[in-house]
Amino acid sequence: MREKTIGIVGLGLMGGSLGLALKNISPHLKIVGFDHNASHAAQAIELHLADIVVNSMEEVTACDVIFLTIPVDSIIAVAQQMKSLDEACTVIDLGSTKEKISHAIPSHLRKNFVTAHPMTGTEKFGPTAAIEGLYADKVVVLCDMEMSGAHQQEVAKRLFKQIGMKLVFMGSKEHDRHAAFISHMPHALSFSLANSVMQQEDRNNIIALAGGGFRDMSRIAKSSPTMWEDIFRQNKTNLLQAIEAFETELDKCRTMVENEEWDTLNRWMQEANRLHHILS
Repeated sequence: MREKTIGIVGLGLMGGSLGLALKNISPHLKIVGFDHNASHAAQAIELHLADIVVNSMEEVTACDVIFLTIPVDSIIAVAQQMKSLDEACTVIDLGSTKEKISHAIPSHLRKNFVTAHPMTGTEKFGPTAAIEGLYADKVVVLCDMEMSGAHQQEVAKRLFKQIGMKLVFMGSKEHDRHAAFISHMPHALSFSLANSVMQQEDRNNIIALAGGGFRDMSRIAKSSPTMWEDIFRQNKTNLLQAIEAFETELDKCRTMVENEEWDTLNRWMQEANRLHHILS
């Protein structure tokens, strides 16, 4: 049986862009939106991110599929507030951390849930940040799939493939460690970079001298503080380990500069260049 109604809880960048992507799957699919922010709900209708917006989670739980595209702490709260679901209902969370979410879902609903992390996004947020194609050709990590029901696994895999995503599978614990290095720690560094510059330079100097490199490195410091506070809290241990690893490399750089070890510094930078070859 194909799904007829898909609920999206949270109508910002991720949820709004998901609504746009899902609407391209089938003209018969009904997108039901829900957002606690009344202005976000109104904007979502104006921007055609959902077909209708409802006023309660109870109305959303009647959908065949429910996507939770809200901050990670809110995902846990919503999951624990759910009383019951139809056995065929599929709930897919898109949180940036996975282990705490995966293990916080009530046991009687665990088979209904699929814990996923689409590796995509921008530094912008809110319904007006939603864009076509945000998910196309991006990776989605599906975690702890053995804890999800067979039907729910198939629904999630099919929907993600239909919106053009590439599927990767791993355990939630493993995911959170990797995400700390590849996503969460870089955000911490961007926030730190922005604050260090703001404390040393005035507005005019920043505008006059900030080139592409600085703009690229500081861009994600525009991300939602509320969302990233929750992510840092949930992935605290892994994030601290990632920051420590970065500090080790930064200390190496400082020592080489202090001691004028220019050949060693050059080789250290060449080693860093290898990342570009992996990503390109």
